[in-house]
Amino acid sequence: QVQLVESGGGLVQAGGSLRLSCAASGRACSRDVMGWFRQAPGKEREFVGYITWSFGSTFYADSVKGRFTISRDNAKDTVYLQMDSLKPEDTAVYYCAANSGRGYYTQSKNYNYWGQGTQVTVSS
Repeated sequence: QVQLVESGGGLVQAGGSLRLSCAASGRACSRDVMGWFRQAPGKEREFVGYITWSFGSTFYADSVKGRFTISRDNAKDTVYLQMDSLKPEDTAVYYCAANSGRGYYTQSKNYNYWGQGTQVTVSS
């Protein structure tokens, strides 16, 4: 089993920054890849980016590339999503998720464990 606990959401003005955290625990082999997804009201869950625990490799959706940065602290078992230059269209519930290293990492269906989600609201 893997447990994921997110924190750091909130309300910010357009152009501002927020940092989300995702503290992970449980079987390390079940969380080789950590992904971030988001879901806005009335929309499907959307891939944001991912990072691998072992090498720290990252990949981002085009919509956030250059503005968002994913990092990890292996000692704390925590993954971060640094969000800069936020836009109103970034408003959503953000989720971290764990993938054991299978399938396409950009697809939510390949993630077996999910955090509870944290709300990010960007005002214009």
